[in-house]
Amino acid sequence: MKLKSRIPAPIIATGQVWRLNDEVTCHIGEVGKRLVHYKMFKGKPVRIPSTLGNLEALAKHLKARKAVLVQG
Repeated sequence: MKLKSRIPAPIIATGQVWRLNDEVTCHIGEVGKRLVHYKMFKGKPVRIPSTLGNLEALAKHLKARKAVLVQG
C-alpha cells in the first residue's frame, strides 16, 4: 500500500522562478494546457535554451526535488 505524500503538487504559472537546491534554478516561460516552456540552469543564466515539456512531469520533478518558489 502506497502512502500519500503530504506535500501538494506545485501549481505552475507563467513567470515563476523555482529553486531546486543551492545551485539549480528553474524559470517558467509560458504555460499551456498540457505543455510548458521552461529553463533550468546552474549559476548565472547565460544564453540558456528553452525546454518544452509536459506540465505534469515538470510538476512531479519539482515536487520530488522539494523545490521552493522564489518569485511568482
